[in-house]
Amino acid sequence: MTNIRHWLVMTILCLSGGVIFFLPFLREVYYIPMQEAFGYNNTQLGIQMSVFGAASLLSYFPGGWIADRYSARKLITGATIAVGLGGFYFSTSPSYEMGILLHAYWGAAISLTFWGAMIKATRNWAPADEQGRAFGILEGGRGLSEVIFSTAFLAVFAWLGSEADGLMRVIQLFAVTNILLGIAAWFILEDDEHSAQDVVKKVGLAEVKTVLKMPAVWLISLVVMTAYSAYWGTFYFTPYATDAFGLSVVIGGAIGAGKGWLKPLAAIGAGFLADKIGVATSVFGFFLILIFSFTVFSFLPGGEAFLIPMLINAVIVSMAVFALRGIYFALLEDGGVPTAVTGIAAGVVSAIGFTPDVFMPLIGGVLLDAYPGVAGYQILYGFIAVLCAAGAVAAKILMNRAVEPQPEEPSKG
Repeated sequence: MTNIRHWLVMTILCLSGGVIFFLPFLREVYYIPMQEAFGYNNTQLGIQMSVFGAASLLSYFPGGWIADRYSARKLITGATIAVGLGGFYFSTSPSYEMGILLHAYWGAAISLTFWGAMIKATRNWAPADEQGRAFGILEGGRGLSEVIFSTAFLAVFAWLGSEADGLMRVIQLFAVTNILLGIAAWFILEDDEHSAQDVVKKVGLAEVKTVLKMPAVWLISLVVMTAYSAYWGTFYFTPYATDAFGLSVVIGGAIGAGKGWLKPLAAIGAGFLADKIGVATSVFGFFLILIFSFTVFSFLPGGEAFLIPMLINAVIVSMAVFALRGIYFALLEDGGVPTAVTGIAAGVVSAIGFTPDVFMPLIGGVLLDAYPGVAGYQILYGFIAVLCAAGAVAAKILMNRAVEPQPEEPSKG
């Protein structure tokens, strides 16, 4: 593979890895416009995202199995085109019930066929001694693609008048972008000619039992779950700015899109920090920041007088959340999980850690409908502060365990 093609492959992985999530997570930037265009209330929006999260969780393990047996070229091409076609259907303003089915379809398309293929393609992109660089470039590139496309399409939405018709046009733009990336992936990525001949090691019951008996795996799962819940809290910054502080939907959307610019800086910076002071120590420190900041949100009144403190706090929360997302899977090494069972451990952590995709949108929707105005957001952010406290406790225990020697091979008993 030539050097140019080598970097084109990573470019496709970064672009598709960022853009493919826009349609199911459209609410992050277009929360209020979606309510106006589709007639959804907060609970209905929450249910749709919970369905997406449930479909995704059910797809993690079979998705890994599929990624080992089919080329990333075929899977990434098929997934991005499938998600794009779903976007075109979404732009026809389907019924609420069909919207639920569509979100389940997106969850399966992304987690069953795309996610594992993207991870595998990234591993194949670099040699064993450059895996950190490979995944660092992937995460940073995904973050940049997210903010670039999000900002550009938000500008289009504003230019079209910020109405329902403009939102449908933006949805169509995301659909077209996904399909074009799928076509590009077909021509740029290459099939792994040796994958079909490789012997895939089967996971035995003994290895699964070994992982399930590791306290570190459950502690890391709790860390990821609570950190990911905090990440979900940032999704509400857009409606929070609109409902509690009277900002326009365009400015509120700009806050949702703008925080994405912090992601590459925060994730990369956290990685360097974690190398110096330890992953668990860094995670614990970021959780302390989140506890403080979400507690501030839980008491912060709405209104123009508190707009600047809200914006400053939103930046702090976003930086801490993105920092955690950049390093929390490194706790597998910090927690002493043997290399031989990394895949099983990562599967357990993912299945538990990403459950906020199911319960956080539902809890958020119910709270915002039951307590209109500022009160609903205060309760929601207070709840997240409590979750972050649980994550901090788990990180602290991992800090204490980090110095303990762990077995290199799983027990067969």
